[in-house]
Amino acid sequence: MASRSTPEINAGSMADIAFLLLIFFLVTTTMDIDTGITRKLPPPVEDDTDIDIKQRNVFKVLVNSADRLLVEDKPGDIRTLKSQAKEFITNPTNSEDLPEKRLETIDYLGEVEISKGVISLKNDRGTSYEMYIAVQDELTKVFQELRNELSVQHFGVKYDNLVNEDKRNAIQDAIPMAISEAEPENVGDN
Repeated sequence: MASRSTPEINAGSMADIAFLLLIFFLVTTTMDIDTGITRKLPPPVEDDTDIDIKQRNVFKVLVNSADRLLVEDKPGDIRTLKSQAKEFITNPTNSEDLPEKRLETIDYLGEVEISKGVISLKNDRGTSYEMYIAVQDELTKVFQELRNELSVQHFGVKYDNLVNEDKRNAIQDAIPMAISEAEPENVGDN
C-alpha cells in the first residue's frame, strides 16, 4: 500500500504578507514626541570674568516651596505676573527703573528699539510642577503677545500666522525671548 503524505502549505507567501503588514504599520503609525519647553540657552562664557548686568535690566521672579511668588522682591500673584513682566520688557515710558533699550536696524522692520531686559526665574526644589508650568506659561505669553503685536503692526498678521521665515526671524530678533532660569535650590517659604 502506498503511504499518503499530507500536502504542505507554502509558508513563503505568508511570511511575505506578514512582512508587508509590518512595514505598513511602521510607516502609517505616528509617534507622539514631547517637545518640552523651548528655551534658547546663552552661549558659554569664554573666561571666568564676571558679566556685569545692570539691576534695572533684570526682572526677578522667585517661586518658593509653598508655590508663592516673589516678584521684584515683593509678594506677587500669578494673575498679574504677565502684565508686570510685559510692562518691564516694553518700558513704555522709558523709566529709569525699567530696562534700557538699544536701537537696531532689522530687515523688514527698519529701526527698532530692543529691550535689554531679562526675566530671571528661580524656583525652590519644593515648587509644585503645576506652579512651575503656570509661571513658565505666563512668562512665555508675554513674549508671544509682544511678537503678535509687532507682527500685526508691520505685516498685518499675527506672528503665529507668518509664513515667511525671514519675517518670523525679524520679529524674533526684535523681541528675543529673554528668560533666564536658575537651577532650583532650597530657597524656603518666603
